[in-house]
Amino acid sequence: MTPTIYYCYDAYCGWCYGFSPVMKKMAELYSDQIAFEVLSGGMILPEEPRHISVVAGYIAEAYKGIEELTGVRFGEDYLWHIFNPSESDWYPNSEKPAIAMCILKEYFPDRQVEFAADLQYALHFEGRDLCDNEAYRHLIEKYNFEPEDFFSRLNSEEYREKAYYEFQLVKQLQVNGYPSVLVQVSESKFFLIARGYTDQTTMIQRIEAVMADLNKN
Repeated sequence: MTPTIYYCYDAYCGWCYGFSPVMKKMAELYSDQIAFEVLSGGMILPEEPRHISVVAGYIAEAYKGIEELTGVRFGEDYLWHIFNPSESDWYPNSEKPAIAMCILKEYFPDRQVEFAADLQYALHFEGRDLCDNEAYRHLIEKYNFEPEDFFSRLNSEEYREKAYYEFQLVKQLQVNGYPSVLVQVSESKFFLIARGYTDQTTMIQRIEAVMADLNKN
């Protein structure tokens, strides 16, 4: 079987945003040898909507460390919600971006890593509310998607079920933090090559080690 890299991420995960450039580079380097599959983890799925103020204090401290280690920048429009939570109308929820990922994956399977990065940039840099349908309009244009078709899928039970299937799959893979990256080399054999942010050099070394092991057999 063709080896498959499973990138387990969440659109709302700041460390995944920091990891996006690394994953885009991996897809660029290895997509001719390895299949890439992005799985949404469902990091934020509250039974009752919870306001951004619940996590704003934590993010206000954590984002600086992400910037320092990874080199990404969080945008002013995003940080406004973090530093002015009492004025924000955000209620973060991982469901809608996961549904959007399921739609785009179906049509553009080779661009999953790129789309994950675009979703995270839309939130963490441009400050778009991923719970709002309008947050996806610029991506529809980029991926040449018919708006009416996209939005009908975004609001459909069919694609919501696909998203929740992915959340369960990530649990079955025993992923308990994001980002996580696994390589599947056979029906039952997986290698965990990243748990948490991992730099580009380390990722390449680990992928090469898995490929070398595969070639020996």
